[in-house]
Amino acid sequence: MLTNQDIRFAVAPMMDWTDRHCRYFHRLLSRRARLYTEMLTTGAVIHGDRARLLAFDPFEQPVALQLGGAEPAALAKAANIVETFGYREINLNVGCPSDRVQNGAFGACLMREPALVGDCVRAMKDAVAIPVTVKCRIGVDDQDPERALFTLAENCVAGGADALFVHARKAWLKGLSPKENRDVPPLDYALVHRLKRALPDVPIAINGGLARMTQIEEQLQCVDGVMIGRAAYHDPALLLAVDPRLFGAPAPAADLFEAVDAFLPYVERQLAAGERLANMTRHLLGLFAGMPGARSFRRRLALESVRSGAGVETLLRAVGEVRAAEARRAEFAESG
Repeated sequence: MLTNQDIRFAVAPMMDWTDRHCRYFHRLLSRRARLYTEMLTTGAVIHGDRARLLAFDPFEQPVALQLGGAEPAALAKAANIVETFGYREINLNVGCPSDRVQNGAFGACLMREPALVGDCVRAMKDAVAIPVTVKCRIGVDDQDPERALFTLAENCVAGGADALFVHARKAWLKGLSPKENRDVPPLDYALVHRLKRALPDVPIAINGGLARMTQIEEQLQCVDGVMIGRAAYHDPALLLAVDPRLFGAPAPAADLFEAVDAFLPYVERQLAAGERLANMTRHLLGLFAGMPGARSFRRRLALESVRSGAGVETLLRAVGEVRAAEARRAEFAESG
C-alpha cells in the first residue's frame, strides 16, 4: 500500500529526461522525493532489451516505473517483469497526448475508456504485490472534465488503484502538440480538490504548473501529494528544499556544489563502464539557474561534454566557472 507520505512529493515521468542518470542526481538532492522513470510501453518491457531498459541503481529508490499500454493481459505481464527488477510501484500512463500514444490508443486516449482503465489496473494488481497507480488528465477534447475525471477515478479505485496522480489540465488530442498540451489548456486545481474531497481514503496527488515551494505547500493543504515535472528538471535547486520543507528532514547536500561533488564518483563509474559524459551532464544544464556564472557553466558543458573522450574534468571546469563567479560576487559585496 502507498501512504500519503509516499506520494507527498514526486518528480514526474518525463520522456527523454528522467532516465537513470537524471534520477541518480535528483536523489542526491532529495532522499524523500518519489522518482519515476520515463514511460515504457508494454511491448518494450516484454520484448525489448530489459537489462538496458529497466536497469537502475539501488540508490535511486524509491523509484517507480511508468507503463504505457491498453491491453490488460499485456500490462499484467509487463508489470510482473517490472516487479522482478525491484521497482517500488507501477504507474499507468493515462495522460500523455503524443502522436505515439494516440497511434497505440493508450495514454490520454484512455480517458475515453474508463472501464478499460479499471480492467487494466485490476489485471496489474492481480499480477503484482507492489502498488499500482494511475497518472491521468482531467479529460480530453470535448469531454466534461468533472464527469470524465470522476468516472475515471471511480473505475481506477474499483480496479484497486493505490493512488491517483492528476495533471489538472485537459489534453487536446487534435489541434495541440504535446508541448502545447503542457501549457495551453487551462489548469483546474479546484476540480482535483473536489475529487479528493469525494475520495477521502484514496491518496491523490496533483500535477501541472507548479514551480515554487510555496505553491507546492499550498496544494498540500487540499491534496495528499504534489508531482512536479519541468520545474524539477530546469531548476533542480528546488529539490534541495523538499526534504526540510515537506518532510522535516535535513537536505542531503548543503548546496548545489556539494551535490555535484557527490555526483562525481557516479560519473566516474559510468565513464569507466563506457557511458558518454554528455548523457549524464545534459541533466545538469539548469543546475545553477539564476546564479552568476550559470551561462558559462551551460555553455562549457554543452560544447565540451559531447567531445570524444570528455571526462569528469570537463564537469569540474564548468562548475569552476560558477565557483569563480560566486567568489567575485562575494568579493565585490565585501568591498562595496
